[in-house]
Amino acid sequence: MLTFVGLGLYDERSVTVAGREAIRAADRVVAEFYTSTLAGATLADLEAAHDTEIEVRDRAGVEQSPDDILDDAVDSEVVFCTAGDTMISTTHTDLRLRAHDRGIETRVVHGTTAQAAASSLTGLQNYRFGKATTLPFERSHAGDDLPESIIDTIERNRDRGLHTLVFLDIDGENEAYMRADRAAGRLADAYEDTLGVAVARAGSPDPVVRADRLSVLAEASFGDPLHLLVIPGDLHLMERDALAALGDAPNEALEALVV
Repeated sequence: MLTFVGLGLYDERSVTVAGREAIRAADRVVAEFYTSTLAGATLADLEAAHDTEIEVRDRAGVEQSPDDILDDAVDSEVVFCTAGDTMISTTHTDLRLRAHDRGIETRVVHGTTAQAAASSLTGLQNYRFGKATTLPFERSHAGDDLPESIIDTIERNRDRGLHTLVFLDIDGENEAYMRADRAAGRLADAYEDTLGVAVARAGSPDPVVRADRLSVLAEASFGDPLHLLVIPGDLHLMERDALAALGDAPNEALEALVV
């Protein structure tokens, strides 16, 4: 069997009990941390918590050369781990389908997602989120300008009154993480007076939520990664109150979005 386990959002304690049991019972444990990572735990922390050796694969090792993982899953228990929820990335869906094509039984043990955490921490209702987008580092798309796809996503969501979750780039090779202030600064060029919500270290003991105009968030500091940014759409009265109480949002910026 090939079991996919989501490790949750922050550290070695974020995994569910079912996920922990699957890892400890496995004959082989493989993980990838290029789609996301656990900012509060090292590989050694994970191995110590689960009393097992964990092999970390890079993108090529998962997407281009997964045959050894599938071969072992034919007659032994293999666990494939990722941060967050394991089936959010198409990379992992592809691996599961490859297993299915070979007649290998698969199972999914879910973990908490960043999108669920962003809704929970900010008080923005999860069914009022539209399509999400990812803001890359400038070097990732060879230019300082915002990619048109990001502007298009935000505009389409705003036209429908929906919130936009902006995932922030992770450069695993250089261990670089885009911060919410940097992201807000890039977006402020196009949306200076727009309300944004920075979310830092979701899933940790000390998450941070701060709501203000993007130009103000661009001058703030939110501490260690991982960070997210939300661009709210129309606000329900409860959402307005939540951003004011939980994120210290200024009233004038909130009232402009209340419908």
